[in-house]
Amino acid sequence: MNLMTGGGDLSNLVPVADPGAHHDGSELYVPAQTPQLGDVVPVRVRVPSGTGVDSVFVRVVRDAEPMFIAAAPDGGNEHESWFTAEIPVHNPITSYRVLLDRESAGYSWLNGTGEYFRDIADLHDFRLTTYPPGPEWALDSVIYQVFPDRFAKSGAATDLPPWALAADWDNEVIHTGPDTPRQLFGGDLDGIGQHLDHLVELGANVLYLTPVFPARSNHRYNASSFAQVDPLLGGDQALIRLAQDVHRRGMRIVGDLTTNHSGDDHQWFTTALGNPDADERRFYYVADDGSYAAWLGHESLPKFDLESPVLREMMFGPGDSIVARWLREPFDLDGWRIDVANMTGRYGRHDHANSVAREIRATMDAVRPESVLLAEHCHDASGDLTGDGWQGTMNYAGFTRPVWSWLTASDNGLGFLGMPVGVPRRPGMATMSTMRDFAASVPWKVACRNWNLLGSHDTPRIRTVTGSRELVTVGVGLLMTYVGSPMIFAGEELGCEGVDGEDSRRPIQWQRRSDWDDETFTVFKDLIAVRSAHPALRRGGLRWLIALDDALGYLRETENERILVVASRAPWSGALLPAALCGDSAPQTLYGGVDLRIAGGAVVVPGEGPGIGIWRLA
Repeated sequence: MNLMTGGGDLSNLVPVADPGAHHDGSELYVPAQTPQLGDVVPVRVRVPSGTGVDSVFVRVVRDAEPMFIAAAPDGGNEHESWFTAEIPVHNPITSYRVLLDRESAGYSWLNGTGEYFRDIADLHDFRLTTYPPGPEWALDSVIYQVFPDRFAKSGAATDLPPWALAADWDNEVIHTGPDTPRQLFGGDLDGIGQHLDHLVELGANVLYLTPVFPARSNHRYNASSFAQVDPLLGGDQALIRLAQDVHRRGMRIVGDLTTNHSGDDHQWFTTALGNPDADERRFYYVADDGSYAAWLGHESLPKFDLESPVLREMMFGPGDSIVARWLREPFDLDGWRIDVANMTGRYGRHDHANSVAREIRATMDAVRPESVLLAEHCHDASGDLTGDGWQGTMNYAGFTRPVWSWLTASDNGLGFLGMPVGVPRRPGMATMSTMRDFAASVPWKVACRNWNLLGSHDTPRIRTVTGSRELVTVGVGLLMTYVGSPMIFAGEELGCEGVDGEDSRRPIQWQRRSDWDDETFTVFKDLIAVRSAHPALRRGGLRWLIALDDALGYLRETENERILVVASRAPWSGALLPAALCGDSAPQTLYGGVDLRIAGGAVVVPGEGPGIGIWRLA
């Protein structure tokens, strides 16, 4: 370690003051994470010294009416004071914010996005909920996403269906035009099973599979049946073998289900078109003339009408429904990621999305209580993430998009999930503000269970977005240290590239290891190991410290651990942090190879970059 006093010119470093009063939903501030109605929950607030705060109140919304509860002093030291308010839990969702009063300067409000010396809307208020958040193991997850057709081939012989266009493993991916969904490379589930040791070496502990049901496409989101595994992937027995192999390694396996639509060759839909009197006719939005609603107008994806109680029972019910049967033996899936969850049950005057989410959650909790339920949602999901349905979402809006916009090269021309313009290059303050806004728009328990991702089978690759290994390293550092669970799309750790979602689905070259970027693999592996070794990176609160054009920094904190993360996209000024952050012992360098030192009564954070530094403070 290189913890030194004095020395060096510090005039060019940016002095960073104490970030101010703070509260979040972590156990350090809210010891009772899932209270019951009628409970009284202690809520703690940190106030730094020298802020002039005379009294602290918590404004609680009870039956839609605000009430104020005084917070009592509850310890501290020369650097900070703590206050605790006893909050009665009267509603399933209890919204609250902090009122900080100063006799000399008036009051300010503290909510999930920071402190404001003005009146603010309730959008980012903190939330206590009585809803169980989902399994504890989800907080320790590192998810590895596999697109089965492109991961690995077992060598089993299969007869291709008429719709398929055969491709050799080394062929280029067709990523535009009508042949894009027809190109079949032949990856299968036994092929995935043959490479589970790769996931173990990497440090991933959850395998997430995109759909495995039969369909007339390589992506299989247009299911022709939900009753079996596609024979091209090895059939039901292959999924059973894979799940058993995954569980033997102490890992978990999550499936992918479309609750918004089926394929146009699904028996339900062909019956609906052929028989106006059949129950199946009411499974879809079919007009008298035979026209029908389809997902985004794609005729191969007819949209479910979830007004039908028969359909809902068949898909979501606790009996032998689609949701339930794949969670039970012998398949034993550990949860579902729900495709286009934001559109499920929504069409015109109908909006069943939240009731569907609750039905799925109730069935999963009954059939497999320790299962996860994640929603695909590509923009603001806060209205759907109250905690009683989806446990979290794929965090495109609150992580992927802001991180891309911070790390991307200017004018790279890459799109983002249907946007008609490219991703702009933004400064750190805009990036931090976006990430903080989205995290604060949902209960803390939900934010902790979001899947953060640098890319997926629907986006360009992070290596293509950034254009460099060094900036990928920065992105991975954020991925492994930010609030939520990291998700890796297979091949990211090898330096794979792709200009759009389809191009990103290039086959993994197991036989040509020379194509792999071994340094990037080591980055992923080492940063996953840091995350796995430190509870604060999986369960800790989050306090932002630095938001400059080229640098971002935050603390992850539990009662027993404080970790500093500083990411830079380019060389920057460096910063001087309050020495009180280090306590009485030297910082421990966890990643980045740069030791912190103390000079001039402050912690010196060097302005090197691009890079990621992680330090354990006292």
